[in-house]
Amino acid sequence: MNFRFKEPRILAWMPFIVIILLILLWQSTPNLPVHNERFMAFGTLMDISIVGVSKELSESAVEQLEKDFQQMHQLWHAWAPGPLGRVNKLLAEGQTFSAPTSVLPLIEVAQDLAQKSDHLFNPSIGKLVSLWGFHTDNPHGHTPPEDNQIKQLLELDPRMSDISIDDFKLSSDNSSVQLDFGAFGKGFGIDRAIEALKEMGIENAIINAGGDLRAIGSRAGKPWRIAVKRPSGAGVLGVIKTNSDESIFTSGDYERNFTYEGKRYHHIIDPRTGYPAEGVSSVTVIHSDATTADAAATALFVAGKKDWHRIARQMQIRYVLLIDSEGTLHMNPAMQKRIELLGSNNKILISPPLT
Repeated sequence: MNFRFKEPRILAWMPFIVIILLILLWQSTPNLPVHNERFMAFGTLMDISIVGVSKELSESAVEQLEKDFQQMHQLWHAWAPGPLGRVNKLLAEGQTFSAPTSVLPLIEVAQDLAQKSDHLFNPSIGKLVSLWGFHTDNPHGHTPPEDNQIKQLLELDPRMSDISIDDFKLSSDNSSVQLDFGAFGKGFGIDRAIEALKEMGIENAIINAGGDLRAIGSRAGKPWRIAVKRPSGAGVLGVIKTNSDESIFTSGDYERNFTYEGKRYHHIIDPRTGYPAEGVSSVTVIHSDATTADAAATALFVAGKKDWHRIARQMQIRYVLLIDSEGTLHMNPAMQKRIELLGSNNKILISPPLT
């Protein structure tokens, strides 16, 4: 009799016992260490966060990443002396030459991404970028180029497909080709850095280059929360939680620009017109690798609100948020599920699915 009366009492207390055990287990689990560092590279502030490894390994990893990023910046610099400058000089001269191993992989990737984007992503328009005054660390104070200067370059129609690759030999029959990796070099570098962290045994980390990033793993078991800037570049529009290994990149007209006679001119040049792309304020994309995300953000910005969906499908981008110059948010249903908008009263247009 006593046993039969005690059993219900024990069962009644079981939920409370389980809760207490879970609390004790949570309290006894040490917090995973988070190591944060920052340095300058690619002309922007790099923020590195590494979770769950020793301080010694984190510091060693960050030290190596800083060296790697500084080297990549030097190797791929569009207007300072270096391997890329030599490549551009020899291409302009119509020579056939051995490609630097530091530059060839980017050319190969860029040719593929350019084709998928209908050449809206076009790193061969370095002469146009320079003509607009963006081959400088500070573009402010510049004036727009003359229309006839732009027209002359457009008639030469430089494209990544103008570069021939024969084994390790490069050549081009279009002397107007001038490579500028600004539209995806940062993403390519981040991908290389993430792979380096993985080789060191680091599974949870984020590399953030001025708001463009790739995150792997989690932050102490919780997803990395990424803020998406407002079109003005100031304030937060929304938050995206990463899934395991993802890159989030944004191209915006607020990043590099100058103002002349009351009009602002930004650095994202439409290779079809030779002028800064119009009608869009920013584009944010999510993709598995940073290289593609970086290039796609530029391509979709140029594609504009009428053609971004088609180009996104060609580039196999699953998540897109485009904000047009009037403040309307354009996104596909998958992105709508991923982004948590913070107090936004912007008009929202949902496109058909991308997949």
